[in-house]
Amino acid sequence: MPSPALKHIFNELQYELTNKLAEGGMGLVFEAVQKGTGNFRKVVAIKLIREEYSSIPEFQKNFIGEARLVADLIHTNIVQTYHLGQIGGQYFMTMEFVRGVNLEQFIDRHIELGRPVPVDMAVFIASRVCRGLSYAHTKRDTEGRLLGIVHRDVNPKNVMLAIEGDVKLTDFGIAKALDLMYNEEGKVIPGKDEYLSPEGASYAVTDGRSDLFPLGIVLTEILLGKNIFRGATRVESRRLILTLPIPTFSSLRADIDPKLEAILHRALERDRDKRYQSAFEMLTDLEMYLYSDRYGPTNEKLAVYLAEVFPTKPGTNPAVPAPLLPRVSTLESQR
Repeated sequence: MPSPALKHIFNELQYELTNKLAEGGMGLVFEAVQKGTGNFRKVVAIKLIREEYSSIPEFQKNFIGEARLVADLIHTNIVQTYHLGQIGGQYFMTMEFVRGVNLEQFIDRHIELGRPVPVDMAVFIASRVCRGLSYAHTKRDTEGRLLGIVHRDVNPKNVMLAIEGDVKLTDFGIAKALDLMYNEEGKVIPGKDEYLSPEGASYAVTDGRSDLFPLGIVLTEILLGKNIFRGATRVESRRLILTLPIPTFSSLRADIDPKLEAILHRALERDRDKRYQSAFEMLTDLEMYLYSDRYGPTNEKLAVYLAEVFPTKPGTNPAVPAPLLPRVSTLESQR
């Protein structure tokens, strides 16, 4: 639980801290109730940075940059940020509270149950992430300039599945964008090694297409229950990203048909000029696969499915783990 002193400070700002959701070396994430006039109450998540890191200029820039970047990303498939504040020298962000599980927990649950994720449900989840990426990649500022946003950390921990069936991409902590690029490419590895694009793994400049390769990895992981690029070490994972022969996925799972096989292979093209050229292009293929000849999955169907794999007592919400926000800091993301 949050300390009495911390609860008192946030109470003065009209936030009631109710539960600690996650804690890392550089920060914490709390469930909180935002209070207002007329008994107004809204459940939110608060990402709070430890005081010693809030005072580091590079960290300040990254954290403030993340908040500025996502402030105007208002989309059903992206976790929304409401407010950036500072208390006693510590920065915090107030964010949308997503009651549900992250995609890593969803995959792990299926491994525990010994059952595969249905193909159409896997593709649906990936398509909603792709929809959020398409919005972010094409976002413009108030002057009409393309922001050039690249998430650079698409992985299962950064995808939330709400119990209502919404799929939401989160943690733009190491994203790059116009005027908000504090970590020079060529010097840092963006994201988790086993979810990098080939250009990210080789320290090259990234663009929107660099988010589509890791999305392809995520989709294959949902389908197979494993990340085929995960090595024993970070270096090994990067080597596999660059050199592992892309398998015929239908040989690993029989109900992957030729249409889906083609989508997977195009998303996982190492030459980005041969890869999908935009998230919208990949989204179109995913939705054509889902809906061109049948009534495909919806948010409501995903909600029903979540309740099935995370069962609980009748009449209550699914017994999902406590809602998790991914890593609580941008510097931790860079390791």
